[in-house]
Amino acid sequence: MPLPVQAPSPAPAPAAIELIALTKRYAEGRPAVDAIDLRVASGSYCCLLGPSGCGKSSTLRMIAGHEAVSSGAIVLENREITGLPAAARGTAMMFQNFALFPHLSALDNVAFSLKMKGLGRAERQARARDLLDRVAMGHLAERKPAELSGGQQQRVALARALITGPRVLLLDEPLSALDPFLRLQMRAELRRWQKELGLTFIHVTHSQEEAMALADTMVVMSHGVIEQVGSPHAVYNRPASEFVARFMGGHNVIHTPAGKVAVRTDHLQVAPAEADLPGDLPRLHAVVSDVEYQGAYVLLGLQEQGAARCANAAAAYSVLLPEAAFLARPYQAGQAVQLHWTPAQAHALGPSAPATAQAAP
Repeated sequence: MPLPVQAPSPAPAPAAIELIALTKRYAEGRPAVDAIDLRVASGSYCCLLGPSGCGKSSTLRMIAGHEAVSSGAIVLENREITGLPAAARGTAMMFQNFALFPHLSALDNVAFSLKMKGLGRAERQARARDLLDRVAMGHLAERKPAELSGGQQQRVALARALITGPRVLLLDEPLSALDPFLRLQMRAELRRWQKELGLTFIHVTHSQEEAMALADTMVVMSHGVIEQVGSPHAVYNRPASEFVARFMGGHNVIHTPAGKVAVRTDHLQVAPAEADLPGDLPRLHAVVSDVEYQGAYVLLGLQEQGAARCANAAAAYSVLLPEAAFLARPYQAGQAVQLHWTPAQAHALGPSAPATAQAAP
């Protein structure tokens, strides 16, 4: 009887960028980037996320060629680019402050790199106008940066980065200088441009919300190493470590006899202290320390009962209640309650990541 033929495993998506044991040392002591391994799929939107000093910007600058690599390798589409100058790598960088030349028009800002390559005026301006049209800035091509809004300047900076025909676009906190409303608008535009252009974007941010909205793949970094790599849904719902759970927010880290677990704030349930709960539910006793109205939801801050507290201590736990549920059963500061959850809603936390991590394709 013939054996069944197994279907071959799907091949991983081709990598646009691969980092191999990439390390950056600025001085003696712990490296700023510590032998990280990362594979970024071609045509994807990847966000490097973490607190200040975690190594995300150093990683981006090494990919761009603006920082020397201490050790390790950078490969772009199967070509090692570790020692190449920035202009020869096939990458382009979009900076936080846009770095536009104030004395040049939007058109000349976009065309500038082609001028440096010796292209004739007519050809470089035609290509620059085409790109400005693509980012809806053609009608403002003759204006100088000071005559443009923050969002308009960002579109010019994007067109300038794209005119060299990069395979990978690198973005260093490009939205942080914008006001909150414009930041939301430009976030949507960045995602649309990435899909339309079919390029690989690698975007550095310290904003969890921004990374969740934009990324196909999130790379959470801490102290120069990669803590977790995955889709926004996977990272948020299954944080790999206590650091990731606390940094991403929206989770409670709870000590249980079996170890630390993460329970989302909207999955943690609250009940009056005198409520009779099923005996098989894990629970703990707490005191409401803060009630914060957030419109559709009410956020309760709580301290574990019996724990030492001070007036300005941060809440140990948080519960996010729908407004209707809170109005039906309101809680107030100082009230004793019970917190409980179902085992299926608790995610076991592992130790912090080692110095290297491998991205999922």
